[in-house]
Amino acid sequence: MPYILGMAQNTVFDVIIVGAGNAALCAAISAKEQGAASVLVLEKAPLEERGGNSLFTAGGFRFVHEGLDDLRRDILHDLSEAEASQIVLPVLRKEDYLDDLRRVTEGQTDDTLSELLVGRSRETMSWLRRNRVRFIPMFGRQSFKVDGKHHFYGGVTIEAVGGGWGLVDQLIQQAERLGVEIRYGTGLRRLLQDRSGAVTGVHVMGPGGYADIHGRNVLLACGGFEANPEMRVRYYGPGWESCRVRGTRYNTGDGLRAALEIDAQPFGGWSTCHAVQWDISAPPFGDRVVLDNFQKHSYPIGIIVNMKGERFVDEGADYRNHTYAKYGREVMKQPQRTAVQIFDARTIGMVRDEYRIKQVTKADAPTLEQLAAKLSIDADGLARTVRDFNAACRPGKYNPAILDGVATEGITPPKSNWALPIDQPPYTGFVVTCGITFSFGGLRINGRCEVQDTSDRTIPGLYAAGEIVGGIFYENYLGGAGLMSGAVFGRIAGASAAQRHI
Repeated sequence: MPYILGMAQNTVFDVIIVGAGNAALCAAISAKEQGAASVLVLEKAPLEERGGNSLFTAGGFRFVHEGLDDLRRDILHDLSEAEASQIVLPVLRKEDYLDDLRRVTEGQTDDTLSELLVGRSRETMSWLRRNRVRFIPMFGRQSFKVDGKHHFYGGVTIEAVGGGWGLVDQLIQQAERLGVEIRYGTGLRRLLQDRSGAVTGVHVMGPGGYADIHGRNVLLACGGFEANPEMRVRYYGPGWESCRVRGTRYNTGDGLRAALEIDAQPFGGWSTCHAVQWDISAPPFGDRVVLDNFQKHSYPIGIIVNMKGERFVDEGADYRNHTYAKYGREVMKQPQRTAVQIFDARTIGMVRDEYRIKQVTKADAPTLEQLAAKLSIDADGLARTVRDFNAACRPGKYNPAILDGVATEGITPPKSNWALPIDQPPYTGFVVTCGITFSFGGLRINGRCEVQDTSDRTIPGLYAAGEIVGGIFYENYLGGAGLMSGAVFGRIAGASAAQRHI
């Protein structure tokens, strides 16, 4: 039964927002802009652990644009002429963004939500910049230097200054400038409703114990259930209790549970998630110093083997931004939930900066046999795999900044792009496991971000944005689309909630 309590004789906020990551903070800023007099943000984490999953990201955004000159107009204000002259940055059109999203989700992405995400992406980036979020090109992670210039690839080109940490910090500062109140160490337990079914506030556990907080509107932006091992096993299957969590320990499905208890409609890919290759020595939850540098995403220019020495994915199937969020799940299927990324002397110099941190599990060796011994890989299996792979590589013009078509022939799985023989010693291996980022299943919302019930009716006063929303991502994910989704739908949700009683 829902927890029912009236609002009389209590302070009533215009908008209560549960969560304090990118989506939540965008919602808070938007609500204030649209006239909400009192906006309260509830952060389950203590002050020193605030920011949700957003803090652990690289801060990259995927959005529609017309190229570098377009970005310099209102987003990349600080880019010098010298820097601009060294950049080759492809246009990202709406139809291409939508095509990529539909392709990676196997046609399952919700049309209404995906159209909003993509169609509002450009204007939302301008809105973020107007709200004092600064951006820079992602030189280190999303470009390769070809003929002396930085060629950007894969649709993600800029990041917030300071990455995810910088994004959260800049959004919090702007929210506080606008008069948003933030309460830390306060976690949602239940949603409050009146007799009409409208949501009228939240029942929380805070520093002083249990309390009811009343509001005209409640907006859930508190993420999914990826930090809850029981829910991971329930929805993903045996073994998922053992995966690493890339981000915050506080995303345990509180908002989902509270909404489902009042008949909110579950929607989207509840059996799939965003999961990546993550350093085997990473801690159980995100590290606020190392942040996302435990990820290992240069696999398209190398090969990936399991502990039997066998390849199990097409490392060059597509740009890294289109495959990395599903390959962690493939590692989960391997013996010991472990894999090794292997590079030779020809490619090791091109790996991303995250491979050069001191907290890395790696080995170098002059021969593959010695590398196998150091990393406990089956030596015969690795030698056979590399021999067959090298023989299958076809000649072509190698270019890591495009889908170059330099592929293998006659082996399974193939490598569809960037297939260079692994034959230049020394050899380097990086040991990875699965790191879950966020759950894809969530709540159904409409175009105003109002939560729908199981009869497709709006639950009055209840809104959602960010990773708690279902229906956008299934099976796979597009790099940079997550933060963009949080910003787009956070902005819409905040405005919708603020306007409901004006």
